[in-house]
Amino acid sequence: MSQPRILVTGATGNVGGAVVARLRAAGVPVRALVRGDADFPKGVQAVRGDLGDPASLGTAAEGVDAVFLVWPFLSAEGASDVIDAIGKHARRVVYLSSAGVGAEKDKPGEAITMFHTELERLIQASGLEWTALRPTGFASNTLGWAREVRTTGAVRAPLARLARPLIHEADMAAVAVHALTGDALLGARPVITGPELVTQERQVALIGEAIGRPVRFEEVTLDEAVEQMKAAGYPAQLVEAVLPAQAQMLGDPEPVTDEVERITGTPARSFQQWAVDHAADFR
Repeated sequence: MSQPRILVTGATGNVGGAVVARLRAAGVPVRALVRGDADFPKGVQAVRGDLGDPASLGTAAEGVDAVFLVWPFLSAEGASDVIDAIGKHARRVVYLSSAGVGAEKDKPGEAITMFHTELERLIQASGLEWTALRPTGFASNTLGWAREVRTTGAVRAPLARLARPLIHEADMAAVAVHALTGDALLGARPVITGPELVTQERQVALIGEAIGRPVRFEEVTLDEAVEQMKAAGYPAQLVEAVLPAQAQMLGDPEPVTDEVERITGTPARSFQQWAVDHAADFR
């Protein structure tokens, strides 16, 4: 594909926003799907549409060659209609899936990976060209600690020793752009990760180093964490899936792969680098 026109969903989020920025920097025509008002740099076309309303996608997808798809819901309900709407215009979908897809059915967290599994199945059956990116945990999810860090200088969370190869959104974007604009990843499901396992306690310390003041990790029990998440408004389905899955990772950590470097030619960014890049969010 040469100079395709790309539609990016989730364009105001961390990963989608990074994909938009990288496509724009490469001079690739890019549209950003938005539900409301949003500001983008010159060269990025913002178009209205909502994945919850497939009928709204026609104008956004018209004339598009490829779509970067971020699914914002906790079930696959409505996904078939969205994929049909995309397929009337585009010929390629790059889907942001999860490294948890393909894991044993009885593993904790299956409720979260279930919709990713179904989305992958629907896309593969659609006749579209496809790539399913399977990242491990997002480094950007630790932005959920930012308010605590700013106001208390501490993070209260469970599982201090939980180590994950969190991936920088810039690396997910780099792989996504390769998949959107070239053919090397057609039909592939690369598991993309950060370069090393880093414990949550160490993640907090690295954030402290990045902002120039110490940040404490104060461990709470899983029961306390459940109540924290519910009080913060997280859906019960998410709470019941995420924490047990994370607890299991203590003895069965996620893999560390070199797929980012293999695909892009550049090693995956460390969590330390991510913390430096996002220091302003924690100050």
